[in-house]
Amino acid sequence: MKEITTIGLDLAKNVFQLHAITKDGTVAVRRQLRRSQVRPFFERLPPCLVGMEAGAGSHHWARELMALGHDVRLMPPSYVKPYVKRQKNDAADAEAICEAVTRPTMRFTPAKTEAQQAAILLHRTREFLVRQRTQIANVLRAYAAEFGIVVATGVQNVPRLLACIEDDERLPDAVRPPMRLLAEQFHALEASIAEVTGAISEAHKADETSRRLATIPGVGLLTASLVSATTPDVSNFRSARDYAAWLGLTPKQRSSGGKERIGRLSKMGNRSIRRLLYLGALARIRIHRRPGAADPWLAGMLARKPVKLVAIALANRMARVIWALLRSGEVYRSPA
Repeated sequence: MKEITTIGLDLAKNVFQLHAITKDGTVAVRRQLRRSQVRPFFERLPPCLVGMEAGAGSHHWARELMALGHDVRLMPPSYVKPYVKRQKNDAADAEAICEAVTRPTMRFTPAKTEAQQAAILLHRTREFLVRQRTQIANVLRAYAAEFGIVVATGVQNVPRLLACIEDDERLPDAVRPPMRLLAEQFHALEASIAEVTGAISEAHKADETSRRLATIPGVGLLTASLVSATTPDVSNFRSARDYAAWLGLTPKQRSSGGKERIGRLSKMGNRSIRRLLYLGALARIRIHRRPGAADPWLAGMLARKPVKLVAIALANRMARVIWALLRSGEVYRSPA
């Protein structure tokens, strides 16, 4: 068998599909591998280029194969899709991965370390718990409304809602026990969210990059620690605008024939970072409206544009500042 130089590996839960080629592009191996067979197979190979789609389990396998001396490169699945020929199946996907990984203009996703994945897991756990807390609050609000008790939306108004469960005479006695169960779950979720937030705060204090990013106005510890854990090497981006576009904070283009057609936000990239930057921008706008805290750029934008549109533009600026700090290794300095 000729020496294998490039491999496309289509990941799955138990059965992986492999497509390997030689230096001249000849197909050397096309076969399936069980999970237990993957590492022994690559142990017998000389170091080669291995392409995989970035997804569930891909960072684990990237670390495993890199430890064996292979050059592993992860690619977004949307960038691999154009190389699939006709029908989609595991063999065609592996062949497409093998073709895409050799393209000189392909963009790659750096393999994350275990520490980075642990930090991301903390943030995902917190988001999940917050969604559950919101669901329970909405259920309690809907149940109370069935009996004429209307409370404004928002987590800050939930204590009023919980007080109504015990004190409001409009609630029948038969309704109080199930609502008390939901109230107990709400309190338990709040305690869990506080615990996870504390763990994120400790990780933020131990991360030098996260502490530098937190010096940017509007970037708190949640945003800083998540960016530090998820953002790849900024050298992959030619400019700060490319980084903002990677986060989905730039308009989607449908230009053709020399005519520019600019649409709505692309909303690509990491949704969690984009949402946190948007919330941070809204906080900066609220601070801007306080006496003595005016920002000339914000004042001009708010005079011409709606608040939410200004918040998106400010989030874009914040993303560009993040790119600059990640590239330079410095802390934020306020403009004169």
